[in-house]
Order: sequence, then C-alpha cells, then structure tokens
Amino acid sequence: MKHPINVLFLCTHNSARSILAEAILNHIGQGRFRAHSAGSSPRADQRPNPLALQVLTNAGVATHGLVSKSWDVFALPGAPTMDLVITVCDNAAGEACPYWPGQPATAHWGYPDPSEATGTDAERLEAFRQTLHAIRRRLELLVNLPDERIDTLALQQHARALAAA
Repeated sequence: MKHPINVLFLCTHNSARSILAEAILNHIGQGRFRAHSAGSSPRADQRPNPLALQVLTNAGVATHGLVSKSWDVFALPGAPTMDLVITVCDNAAGEACPYWPGQPATAHWGYPDPSEATGTDAERLEAFRQTLHAIRRRLELLVNLPDERIDTLALQQHARALAAA
C-alpha cells in the first residue's frame, strides 16, 4: 500500500470524536498515515468543540488546521482518495455514505459522545479526555501494524478487529 495511507474519520457534526481522531492520528502516524475528518451533517456554523481542542492541547497534540466540514468535500473531484474510512459515532455509521473513490476499507469504532457529558467543567473535560485516550489506544495499534499487513483487505480486517480493542 502507498504511503501516506489516507484515513477519513466520520461523525455526525465533525466537532468532537472525529476531530480528536484526525488530530491524534496525524500526531502519531509518523508520516505513514494522513488523517482527515468530516461530518455527515455538520451545522452551518459548526466548529470543533472547544473542549476537544483543549484536551488535544493538554495532550501535546497540534490543533491548527482542524475545522468542521461536510463529508461531501471528500467526494468531490480532486479530493484525496481514502484508503480507510472509519465512523466514530453510531449516527454516521447508520447513514448512507457518499461514494468514495477507490473503494476504501471501512470500519466502525463507536465512542460515546463526550459533547453530551454533563456536570462541572472539570467533569465535562474529563469525558473528552477519556474519549481521547480510547481513540488513541486503537490508533496506536493501527499505526504499529507492519507494512505487509496494510493492504486494503487486511487494513479493513484489522480496523474492524480494533473495534473490539
């Protein structure tokens, strides 16, 4: 498989889980992976959740360039061809996705929405921190797969198996 491996993380609004996954994979991907994120139906004024940006910053992960966007931008001519598309919320997993050029591998990694956490500011921030660590744990397993195990079919099998990790 070519490098970098393009990975698209999908969620409904593209403000928390998919943004976290994009930033983390770009941080730990060592040039082998290039992460992107998008939402199936981001709001018109959608922006990354400030708590998502805060936990990324606290973890030493760069946040510049992170923006909320529709998945439609990745179906346009000239968009990068995805090798792997991972849904990170149950809503996006159940939706009809656009046609992805190149027939990428797909997987679903469900995470609770930290944006729905209630409580004090510290408790809400902790929900984002827990989500960040859960996503990072799976992504570390993904980035450590040897090159010979990352062809399209193997990538899909491994990505789907990581949903149980």
